[in-house]
Amino acid sequence: MKPIVERYRNYNIVRFFRGDAAFADPNVYCYLEVERYFYAIRLKDKAILHKRIEHLMARPVGRPPKKPIVLYHSFQYQAASWDKPRRVVSKIERHTGELFPRVGFIVTNLRWKSCNVVKFYNKRGTSEQWIKEGKYALNWTRLSCHDFVDNQVRLQLCALAYNLANFLRRLALPKSLKQWSLRTLRDKLIKIGAKVVSHSRYVIFQMVEVAVPQILFREILDRIRQLRFLIIPARPG
Repeated sequence: MKPIVERYRNYNIVRFFRGDAAFADPNVYCYLEVERYFYAIRLKDKAILHKRIEHLMARPVGRPPKKPIVLYHSFQYQAASWDKPRRVVSKIERHTGELFPRVGFIVTNLRWKSCNVVKFYNKRGTSEQWIKEGKYALNWTRLSCHDFVDNQVRLQLCALAYNLANFLRRLALPKSLKQWSLRTLRDKLIKIGAKVVSHSRYVIFQMVEVAVPQILFREILDRIRQLRFLIIPARPG
């Protein structure tokens, strides 16, 4: 954490941190508070935390609705290893057909509504999906070079390839294909098998069956061509 914190220390920006239960350490809380970070960190389930929400654990009377019943609760809590009390936000989610509710606890110094704190923390899962996508589509964890600098350059090239592919997905794909993963984009549009048959008057590309149809491929090329005419405003001097 320290190299990243030091990198942004002199930036005049609001800084946030979110982490899973592996970061639930009082030293981490103190460090982030000293560095003026807002944080939301998941806590491990403890019996003492469940006692604070016992009044919300009772099953509602009547037939349960089809949609999940979600309740939020915020309270002050101080563990034995903490130097001071801190805010803890709990989420109780009851689903139809499940005997026990799903319960989670988050320690935070944010002053937002409890539901907004939970939404902010849940975006951590979205970030992990992006990391997983790059891991499987580009193999950017395969850093087999002997030198650290070589591996660093290799990882940067993978990150550049990820950004270029993500730009292609967001700017050039039709709406029907916006949900394509990078692996699908790679296998059906970029990294596909083809045979080129050249004649005196024309050239034929014989594509594999998994390739996108001709009309769709042409539409993607037209969208890429239109990007050349976008006017990018100049930054003020």
